[in-house]
Amino acid sequence: METLRPRGLLALLLIVLEWTRPGLLSPLKPICDLRVLNHFIKEARDAEVAMKACREGCGLTEAVTVPQTTVDLDVWEKKNALDQAQEVQTGLWLLQVALGSLRSSVTNTALHSHIDNTIRNLPSINAVLRSLNFQEYTPPSSAAGLEGTWRVSSASELLQVHVNFLRGKVRLLLLDAQACQQDVS
Repeated sequence: METLRPRGLLALLLIVLEWTRPGLLSPLKPICDLRVLNHFIKEARDAEVAMKACREGCGLTEAVTVPQTTVDLDVWEKKNALDQAQEVQTGLWLLQVALGSLRSSVTNTALHSHIDNTIRNLPSINAVLRSLNFQEYTPPSSAAGLEGTWRVSSASELLQVHVNFLRGKVRLLLLDAQACQQDVS
């Protein structure tokens, strides 16, 4: 049996807490510490580095749809928090689907642990969003027709999009989350 590494402990803890949801009278305390997100970004970068070092059995068999990672701050800031959260949650869903495709097409076993870890982190990121009182996300039936997407055909591009999405839109959403704003009185 594989032993749990410390870096995976945080993700596992968040998942277990989400599954068990003790019957407390108070809501889940918001997770506002950006070190949590930085942990996920580091693991995404590790997967990207491992993919770039891979020489054989590490490609996508078909192009996948991913979220746009560029952010026009003027446009982003004009959106309300619900629209921003919806855009981030849709992007996370697209990444989960794309990373699942990557996992099934990669034959290099050394990469499997990186990809599996990256896939396991996505529900943890969604748990962080739920802790910030963003409503539950219901994914669409397919990615067809979604705005703000594009297609990538290489595993390296996919993992780079993943890192950039976490560093960009996810970070912006967490920084501006109402649940994390300090009362300045």
